[in-house]
Amino acid sequence: QVQLVESGGGLVQAGGSLRLSCVASGSTFSMYAAGWYRQAPGKERELVARINTGGVINYADSVRGRFTVSRDNAKKMVYLEMNSLKPEDTAVYYCNAQFLGQINYWGRGTQVTVSS
Repeated sequence: QVQLVESGGGLVQAGGSLRLSCVASGSTFSMYAAGWYRQAPGKERELVARINTGGVINYADSVRGRFTVSRDNAKKMVYLEMNSLKPEDTAVYYCNAQFLGQINYWGRGTQVTVSS
């Protein structure tokens, strides 16, 4: 199993930047795909960005070119650098770790609010 704890959310004006961090504990982090999802009020949780165990990265179309996901397996960390933030990026952001494409672990989430 793996436990995940996010940090770095907050309130920012449109056009600003935030960096989210997630620290993992409890297992061999390098064996997990890792990334970020978000859920806005009244909407379903959606993928933001993800890195698999081979280093392949996927981004949602809505964030490509503005957000950058990265991981440090030695530190058991995954990051999300968010630039040019928009009000529609407002959501609770969840760190995710996935094992063998099937078993998902989630953090408790961190709120990101972008004001217009």
